[in-house]
Amino acid sequence: MDTTTGPLAGRTDPAARRAGRREWTALAVLMLPLLLVSMDVSVLYFAIPFISEDLAPSSTQQLWILDMYGFVLAGLLITMGALGDRIGRRRLVLAGASVFGLASVAAAYADSPQLLIAVRALLGVGGAALMPSTLALIRNLFHDEKQRATAVTAWTGVMTAGISFGPVVSGALLERFWWGSVFLVNLPAMLLLLILAPLLLPEVRHPSPGRFDWPSALLSLAGLLPVIQGVKELARDGAELLPVLMIMAGFSLLYVFIRRQSRLAHPLVDLELLRRRSYGGAVLANLFAIAATIGMAVFLTQYLQSVLGKSPFEAALWSLVPATGAFVGAPAGAVLARRFDRGAVMAGGFGVSACGFGALAWVRTDSPLWFTLAACAVYTSGLVAAMALANELALGAAPPERAGSAAAVLESGQELGGALGMAVLGSVGAAVYRHGMADAPAAARETLGGAVASVHGNALDAAFTAFTRGLDYAALGAALLMAGAALLALTLLRARRGGGSAPSGR
Repeated sequence: MDTTTGPLAGRTDPAARRAGRREWTALAVLMLPLLLVSMDVSVLYFAIPFISEDLAPSSTQQLWILDMYGFVLAGLLITMGALGDRIGRRRLVLAGASVFGLASVAAAYADSPQLLIAVRALLGVGGAALMPSTLALIRNLFHDEKQRATAVTAWTGVMTAGISFGPVVSGALLERFWWGSVFLVNLPAMLLLLILAPLLLPEVRHPSPGRFDWPSALLSLAGLLPVIQGVKELARDGAELLPVLMIMAGFSLLYVFIRRQSRLAHPLVDLELLRRRSYGGAVLANLFAIAATIGMAVFLTQYLQSVLGKSPFEAALWSLVPATGAFVGAPAGAVLARRFDRGAVMAGGFGVSACGFGALAWVRTDSPLWFTLAACAVYTSGLVAAMALANELALGAAPPERAGSAAAVLESGQELGGALGMAVLGSVGAAVYRHGMADAPAAARETLGGAVASVHGNALDAAFTAFTRGLDYAALGAALLMAGAALLALTLLRARRGGGSAPSGR
């Protein structure tokens, strides 16, 4: 068992297992920093032009300003999840909120590109401490399966919504304030968390965690970062030797990491847990889901801005419309999972998502905006419903004392899925675009942005058509990913015998 102290200590008898007002209030307190941590992935999209004007970063520094937060966040999730299981999840949440708040102030007033890159890395450290702990604490706050499913559904919805809200919040703030305001908006939530967390959250840790293996922590960081960076470079620059070598080196280090985990008495990642159908299958299903979502997001943003001519802020506002599908799909999935087999409901959610992506394959340059947004809402509703169930299934499969590590591996899989989605679907769309622009000037042939800057009239119309065609094929690729996720759910995540309960064995 795990060791629990604080407001919820001593709740062991089944009659006291249902969560009350205190637990639901604690969940609400955890959701606000989660929203901001996920928003920080995308909050700089509109601020970069203002930062460039003020700090004059080089093109390489600008990329690092954008990417450093996500890299550090992804690389430290496994380490922070295991650390929270050992030192206490509430303690790690408080430490993460402190680092995130202080780094937000430093980022807002950074006076050089180098300083901004460094504090973006610190923001990633704080985010990595917060994200797995918020999900793991749900495992300790909500012992009743139905209530835990509702709580995890809310967690999934907030995390997904944060990525969409980031550009909108950024655009709204930048209309009135300077670029540093996109960081200062984090402070009220972090202060609230620091005040209320000791009052509402239990302190949970593994009773006998064993020694923390720092070489494993370094190996996980050194393995994940080159894989994610290499995949992003492949998506941006096409097949080149350096990113391929980076990916190979990263996977080699991850192989060494996994071998080391199999030999440790107290590993950072429980390989036995990964072999369970309910957990390993949920991690894979989530990886597929995030790959499809992030891979398509790049195309949809460019379609709204370049092809349809929306301003960046307009495009961000319109991109919120599909997010409404999450508020329908996630609760519907939770209700259906109480009556039917959870794996089958997940497969149905992925199937609905595949239909939405399939509809996007019919988008043309003159398609009405409502059709595109409706297709996005359909795929979002099915995808978030399935992801919420996958998160709940994975969290329920993990022993309470290992919930932090389990949440971290789940989220690391999502980060890797996002990078793979950008690479795979991005490469498909780029290849179709280049084929359609074979006779165009070099700048127009490489990217749609290059075409907008260098050609006009019929040549620009041809670029819009070629890009939309690339979007269509990328959408077909996303639909195939969703079909694969549905098959995975039916194969690994359905209960083997009656009852509709989640599988817990291997």
